[in-house]
Amino acid sequence: MDEITEAMAGPEWWRSAVFYQIYPKSFADGNGDGIGDIPGVTDRLDYLKLLGIDAIWLSPFYTSPMADGGYDVADPCDVDPIFGTLADFDTMLAAAHERGIRITVDIVPNHFSDQHPWFQAALKAAPGSPERERFIFRDGHGANGELPPNNWPSVFGGPAWHRVTEANGEPGQWYLHIFAPEQPDLNWLNPEIPDEFERVMRFWLDRGVDGFRVDVAHSMAKPDGLPDMNLATLGALNEAMPALDDPRWDDDAVHDIHRRFRRTLDSYSGDRMAVGEAWVPNPERLALYVREDELNLTFNFELIEAKWGLESFTQAITDSLKSLAAVGAPCSWVLSNHDVVRHTTRYGGGAIGSARGRAAALIQLSLPGAVYLYNGDELGLENVDLPDEVLQDPTWKRSGYTERGRDGERVPLPWEGHQPPFSFTTNETSWLPMPASWESVTVERQLDNEESTLSLYRRALLRRAETPAIHGGDFNWIGAPEGCLAYTRGDDFVVAVNFSDLDAVLPPGEVLLASSPLESEGVLPANTAVWLKAESPLA
Repeated sequence: MDEITEAMAGPEWWRSAVFYQIYPKSFADGNGDGIGDIPGVTDRLDYLKLLGIDAIWLSPFYTSPMADGGYDVADPCDVDPIFGTLADFDTMLAAAHERGIRITVDIVPNHFSDQHPWFQAALKAAPGSPERERFIFRDGHGANGELPPNNWPSVFGGPAWHRVTEANGEPGQWYLHIFAPEQPDLNWLNPEIPDEFERVMRFWLDRGVDGFRVDVAHSMAKPDGLPDMNLATLGALNEAMPALDDPRWDDDAVHDIHRRFRRTLDSYSGDRMAVGEAWVPNPERLALYVREDELNLTFNFELIEAKWGLESFTQAITDSLKSLAAVGAPCSWVLSNHDVVRHTTRYGGGAIGSARGRAAALIQLSLPGAVYLYNGDELGLENVDLPDEVLQDPTWKRSGYTERGRDGERVPLPWEGHQPPFSFTTNETSWLPMPASWESVTVERQLDNEESTLSLYRRALLRRAETPAIHGGDFNWIGAPEGCLAYTRGDDFVVAVNFSDLDAVLPPGEVLLASSPLESEGVLPANTAVWLKAESPLA
């Protein structure tokens, strides 16, 4: 570990850190080809330092055919040329550490790309061969094996099985792909697989990364016999939270995999960490992923699932804190990411979505535990309704052009200037088009505007860093007017939120920060959150 990494290492720093997710294609383009890359991240590190985040989560930048935005990994120990080189990564890592910013990266353990050398070897090998045992190959049903081995659907539409042509030119076995056909699932019962992922983790840990985000952390283990599922319980395509009896996800055997990940992390100094992306049916199942010998954190998607409203937010916060406290783990709070519609759009879009999004940010940043921001949250960006002809998400094609996929939340960030691509790139266009209306929400415009969403985030992050109570575990609900919630952190830090469409009474105390202007004394406007210092210590 380099000296900077050693100096940054603190005891369980991740428990209340603010992570900033960078979707590499959409953050900043350093070489002018219209696609974001690692040099672009390096160029914008001073902005992230100014914003006040603690760590970056860098989504996949590995060698990939990009059938699923880089989550189809062909070489997990190299940088795809569209993003740069390993030398570029090392430069970025060192520059981030010099600024006190930690770097965490993805690992994608459920599947490889169909272009990975292992899978190419499996296609050439015979059924039952060691090469095929690295993946989940099965004979088909029917007189001639013409039917899939079971009825599992793919997350991206269609069946979760693809039939291969054998070396003799005849139709042959089927392989499992919970996601796209270009993403064959790995067989974690084969000891080669955990050994390989330990090698991958050590490759990046040896370079100095501070941790990992484990992609679809609930999916690697499959039930014995791969039984059919009850399709009647299946929700809409790409529905986030699975049913309890969906055999594709959350098999108990997955926890042994995470225990091995943890042992690898703990063998390094510097308090390295891992956060799991586990979409599971309830907070009690989620808590199992962060037991003492498993992952350090797991994404808590309760706020993503919660509709804007007093009851849904209260329930999400209460259930999350209760379940994770039972295993001694901190929550990690998420409003948006690269897979879900941006929260400003979910909350209604336009002025009302913006107001609610700003209020939600003050909730997110004041709850006990870690925070994950998605690039563009701090600008108040909304989803973009893109033309059909530019959509690239595999969901669009595999759903028969009925599900538009996730491109709307992946549109690149606007940095400065008066027209697209707003200095995201020196190219004429960006990989996904940016709306001209974003001129008013560029980083440049918002930095100089004290009332902007970016300025709100900067003030909130600074206040959070300076407030020890927010970094502790103390949390208590207190009484609030109808349509409002309120809670305390520590002795005198109060958070109050008005979810209603009517004004409410502002609690007493010194206003530290408000998500919307407080134009009348003693009034908490609709769709507004405030941070307050109580007039006297609270019992």
